[in-house]
Parts: sequence; C-alpha cells; structure tokens
Amino acid sequence: MRLLLISLLLALSTTARADDTLYRAWGEKPGIRAVMDDFVARLPQHERIGRRFKMTDPQHLASQLTEQLCELAGGPCKYEGPDMASAHEGMELQKADFNALVEVLQAAMQARGIAFADQNRMLAKLAPLHREMLGR
Repeated sequence: MRLLLISLLLALSTTARADDTLYRAWGEKPGIRAVMDDFVARLPQHERIGRRFKMTDPQHLASQLTEQLCELAGGPCKYEGPDMASAHEGMELQKADFNALVEVLQAAMQARGIAFADQNRMLAKLAPLHREMLGR
C-alpha cells in the first residue's frame, strides 16, 4: 500500500503544470489582460507603427494577446489564434516595426508595474516569434 501511494504521488508530481512563476508575477490572467489593454491602447498613437493599428479591433487584439502571453508565461491558457506567420502575412513588417512593438510593450509593462526582471523574462519568451512575424 505504501509503495502504491508513493508511486501515485510521484506520478502526480511529474504531470504538474509547467513553471507558472512568470504567470503569477504578471498578476495571472487579469494582470496580463491589463497590460495587453494598455499595450493595445498605445499602439495607434505610436509615431512609427501607429498607422498599422488604426483599423484593428482593440478588444479582439487584446484578447488574442492575453491568451498568447498567458500560455507563454506558464498559465493555464491555451492560445488558439493564428500562428505569427499567418497573422502577419502581407504586412511586410521590418525589424524596426518589431522593435517599435517592443518599445510600446515595455511602456505598457512599466505603466502597469511589471518588475524589470519579469519584463525581461516575458520578452525572452516573445523573442523567438520575431522571425515568424517578419516572415523569415
């Protein structure tokens, strides 16, 4: 009986969810949504990339980004939107556009009180999407 209990506990511990410390540091899903709402609200006003977001549905974009960042941060969400290559197809984004997006995201994270280390951890998770967004 004792061996069965130990085996069960070991099995349960190995199926635990991925590290969710970043998810918790961002305030879980409500905190991520607040940052994404701030981020999306700032985009149309940005001097370099604002024109690309004038016709964007802000609620839809914030919802999609919330799900994506929630999943990347180790939260319970499952992003089911388009992959980055499909979502940005035909936009002809350049590296400068991606850098501008990062600047806007950094401003939103700062405004929402996300710790600098946690900002960097999220940016590190987003960095691999760079090539997909630029179609490379």
